[in-house]
Amino acid sequence: MSGRVNPFADLADPPVFTPKPKKEKPVAEEMIERIAKEHNFPSRQAAKQPNTLRRKPRVHRTGRNQQFNAKATPETIEKFYKLANEKNVPLGELLRLALEALERAGGGG
Repeated sequence: MSGRVNPFADLADPPVFTPKPKKEKPVAEEMIERIAKEHNFPSRQAAKQPNTLRRKPRVHRTGRNQQFNAKATPETIEKFYKLANEKNVPLGELLRLALEALERAGGGG
């Protein structure tokens, strides 16, 4: 044998494949939605989440490059941001000022 065997040599005509016709829906979409509303059937669509107010981005070039994370209540976080905005200082600077005030008050342990 010098060549490859043609696997389609014994086929006269290649088979023709056509897609099956789509079945028509027996009930219209509007009818389904109306029936679902009448019978209080819940939608599978996710409920829209209420928009939460976002703070304005705070961009300060301070040279600080260490990350510090702590869990706090929403009230504490709001108070922290409010104080930083009132004093017009970055969050890291407000933390430093608060720690220094705590040490001066004698609460540094």
